[in-house]
Amino acid sequence: MKAAWHGHSAVSIETNNGTHLLIDPFITGNELSDLDAEAVEADVILLTHAHADHVGDTVQIAKRNDSLVIANVELADYLATQGLRTHGMQMGGKREFDFGTVKMTRAIHGSSLEIDGKPFTLGLAAGFLFTADGKTLFHAGDTSLFSDLSLIGRLHDIELAFIPIGDNFTMGPEDAVLAAEWLKAKQVVPVHYNTFELIKQDPEKFIQQLPEGVGVVPEIGEPIRL
Repeated sequence: MKAAWHGHSAVSIETNNGTHLLIDPFITGNELSDLDAEAVEADVILLTHAHADHVGDTVQIAKRNDSLVIANVELADYLATQGLRTHGMQMGGKREFDFGTVKMTRAIHGSSLEIDGKPFTLGLAAGFLFTADGKTLFHAGDTSLFSDLSLIGRLHDIELAFIPIGDNFTMGPEDAVLAAEWLKAKQVVPVHYNTFELIKQDPEKFIQQLPEGVGVVPEIGEPIRL
C-alpha cells in the first residue's frame, strides 16, 4: 500500500491490488493540490466531515468514477440524494470491505455544509483507521487534541498517521506533537496547514519535535510506501 498527501487534508491511497482511495478530496480552490478533479481516479472516497474544504470535489469525482463514498450516516444520506453510491458509518464503527477495513474514529470538530445558501449540520466529524495489505493508516480528520487518541495508539499498530497542525480550526503544532506521541505511529505527516492565512505553520519545526525519523514532510503528491 502507498499513500500521498495532496495539500490541506487530501490524501490518496493505493492498495497492492490497485484500489484507489481518496480522503477529503478538496482539489478545486486548493492551491496546494497537484490533482485534477476531472481526471483523478477514485474507487472509494472517505469523508471525515461535511465542511466544504473536505467534501471538496466529491460529487464530481464520484459521479465520474462511480466511487463508493464512505462518511457519517447523515452526510452519506445527503450525498445519496445527489446520486452517489454511499455507505454510512458512525463513531467507533468498523466495516470490512473487499478493498480493506475502515473504522470510523471520533474527532472533535464541526460538520456542516452550505446547501442552497444555508448551512446544515450533517453528522459528527470523524477520523479514519484504514487497514489493507497488513498495514494500518490513520487520518485524524479535523480535530483538537483529546485523550482518546492515546487509546487509538494503544489498540492499533499504526504505520502512518496524518495529523492536523494548522491551529485555529484544529489542534496546533504543540498539541499535535502530543497527539503523535500518543498515537505511536511509525511515521507522521502533518496536514491541514498553509492552505489559508489563518492556518499558516512551519511543518519542519513541527517534525523536529518528534523522535528522529518519525516526522515526514513529503512533497505534494510524493508517495509514501507502507
